[in-house]
Amino acid sequence: MKYFNFDKNFLHSLIEEALKNGGEYADIFFEDTKINSISYLDSKVDDMNLGNNYGVGLRVIVNKKTIYLYSNDTSNESLINLARSAASIINDQKYIVKDFIQSKENNNHPLHINPFDINFDEKIDVLSYLDKTARGVSDKIKQVNARYMEKQRNILVCASNGILKEDSQTYIRLVMMSMASDGTNTQTSSRTRGALDGFQVIKDINLENMAIETANSAIKMLNSKYPQSGKYPVVIDNAFGGVIFHEACGHALEATSVADNASVFCGKLGEKIASDVVTAVDDGTIKNAWGSYNIDDEGNEAQRTVLIENGILKNYLVDELGSMKMNQKVTGSARRESYKYAPTSRMRNTFIDKGNSSFDDLISGIEYGLYAKKMGGGSVDPATTDYNFAVSEGYLIENGKITEPVRGATLIGRGDETLMNIEAVSSNLELADGMCGSISGSVPTTVGQPAIRVKELTVGGR
Repeated sequence: MKYFNFDKNFLHSLIEEALKNGGEYADIFFEDTKINSISYLDSKVDDMNLGNNYGVGLRVIVNKKTIYLYSNDTSNESLINLARSAASIINDQKYIVKDFIQSKENNNHPLHINPFDINFDEKIDVLSYLDKTARGVSDKIKQVNARYMEKQRNILVCASNGILKEDSQTYIRLVMMSMASDGTNTQTSSRTRGALDGFQVIKDINLENMAIETANSAIKMLNSKYPQSGKYPVVIDNAFGGVIFHEACGHALEATSVADNASVFCGKLGEKIASDVVTAVDDGTIKNAWGSYNIDDEGNEAQRTVLIENGILKNYLVDELGSMKMNQKVTGSARRESYKYAPTSRMRNTFIDKGNSSFDDLISGIEYGLYAKKMGGGSVDPATTDYNFAVSEGYLIENGKITEPVRGATLIGRGDETLMNIEAVSSNLELADGMCGSISGSVPTTVGQPAIRVKELTVGGR
């Protein structure tokens, strides 16, 4: 073992102890994570955090229900007590523990410059440069907030199905926000860049463009008007525009919802749930992508999962518990924020795949519509897919052309209906990093899509 010093026979005995009174499945998850972050505000370092997350979580699934215990004490005695505590709750048929199979572990995401080897001064210089450059665009830029994060997560998973695997996952992320004000109105704009990689990611960013784009976007929205409320065509741009699919549809395709019959897409495998131009994928194997990994938090290898193909629902995202409830194969998408959470099915890098239309094709022919260039935050009910999302940067479409900027627009709809109303998908696929929260905590996820045209959406204005 590379990252943890445990005897595999001892680990096997722990699984046997946890299942001695019965259960269908058990696993143990060890984690040793270092996290550093720097926040730059008011043109100075505002906050700096250096942390370590170390501990173990033990799970037993019995009668398709979960018993989960965790501790930051990984001594042999503590681990034995953890296993005995789990077993004491169970009175069921005993499960046979398979021998561990320690397969060769491939690293598909090479680390380019370990960020923990880089001096903090160099990282602060990056944040300072973003601050100065954005403020230099205009005196209307009143505030800049830049944040840097690095995380190295070492994990070990052993399970009653024979899995014994380790992985090391290094994440890096840069986030900046510019706030513009003219004394009456205030607008903000943000940009991010995150990856499952090292400091080379930061070196490859055009920091000047990043800073100037956020500043100009915020300033542009200052003098914009509110859009007309009503139902009309909407073009949603690529990259973070995919957040609507992620929130309004992706969560409803996770076993977390589907296995408990809490999704509008339950029982619809093989059925048409989207227009013919929609193919959607969740891919945990994209090299160095923010939502990628070698193994998931149940020790299963990451996979590429086609969720929707030409409008037909092909797959759900399934973890071990979901597999038992749904009688479907796992998809290598079990995730958790830390050892304090039991894993569950989660998205990884989720996107609508590229289509055959050009961006100009999407805009032309629209007499009056909205171009949602940058999406903001929103809310969604996974059970119904009802959603409400803010547009942080928007423009009117008039007579087939993008015209003046608008602010305060919101998109209101149902995810299942929106899927059916996507009438064109462009070829300019792009991904964007984000964080996703669910019952197993907050995890790095990528959203994405090419620009898409929705035939009709409810747009809220002032």
